Amino acid sequence: MTLPAFPIHDPVASPESGSDLPPDDVRELEEEIRALAREKDAVILAHNYQLPEIQKIADHVGDSLQLAITGKKVPQSTIVFCGVHFMAESAKVLAPEKRVLLPNLSAGCSLADSITPESLEDWKERYPDHAVVTYVNSTAEVKSLSDICCTSANAASVVRSLPQSKILFTPDRNLGNWVKGKVPEKEIVVYDGCCPVHDVLRSANVNRVKDARPEAVVIAHPECRADVIDIADEVCSTTAMLTAVEKHREARTFIVATEHGIVYQMKKRWPDKEFIIADGCIGCRMHCPYMKMIDLVMIRDALQHGKHEIEVPLDVAEGARRALERMIAVPRDS
Repeated sequence: MTLPAFPIHDPVASPESGSDLPPDDVRELEEEIRALAREKDAVILAHNYQLPEIQKIADHVGDSLQLAITGKKVPQSTIVFCGVHFMAESAKVLAPEKRVLLPNLSAGCSLADSITPESLEDWKERYPDHAVVTYVNSTAEVKSLSDICCTSANAASVVRSLPQSKILFTPDRNLGNWVKGKVPEKEIVVYDGCCPVHDVLRSANVNRVKDARPEAVVIAHPECRADVIDIADEVCSTTAMLTAVEKHREARTFIVATEHGIVYQMKKRWPDKEFIIADGCIGCRMHCPYMKMIDLVMIRDALQHGKHEIEVPLDVAEGARRALERMIAVPRDS
């Protein structure tokens, strides 16, 4: 059986995908958005998993924390965050003086919703001598109750950096279990949350794709299950996946085990390579509906009408900022 690679004309790989508008109307809308951004002193940030048309119009594309830090550093007074709710919250927490807009308030996150402040408080009572490490894919309230945050890129480094030998890791169980393997000297209790997009993938799916492309390099996100991670050639964050392609520059084909939106950036940088989503069906499983809920019209409306402004209570923002800044201060090689 031969499985198709991501063709350049595929809707996921095409910069015009995600819109039912004619090309001329899309170009007119893009020009209107750029003019409004200049007029409103706004910067447009887009996550790697957003629709290609959104990544195309954005001033900066990256992972959630990278974008939040960028939002703090850029001179613009308004941030239009094309991602999900917790990401816009993090941008507001790190840049409280700026206006942060989320074009669609319905863009949530199942992983972030898997733990509440109340359940974290209960957990902390059960393990009073454990430090709380919280993945950035979490609400500001949960971050504010944590000792430190982490990303998928620095989770192991963050855990190693703590003086405590006992850790509570929340909310992603797959990332937490991967960290347990990386930092065996710590006693790590892992919360039972997950990202459904990554958790649904099984090694059997990846192996079917690998059988059809035995020469391919397998790149997996650490939110995937252990059986997928075990057969991957590289396990890394979305941003690091781009570096991983460069590392394997002699390879022609890559099997990508994460949300299929990242393929747009991969194809943009390496049009001569082929990228196959690990589920073997062009992203039908590796698809986050929340990450596809923002379109160009919503960005235009957000700029025109200030929709939808994200606010974080001062006490929550203070605690969340502390947890994020502690993480940012951790040396990369710790």
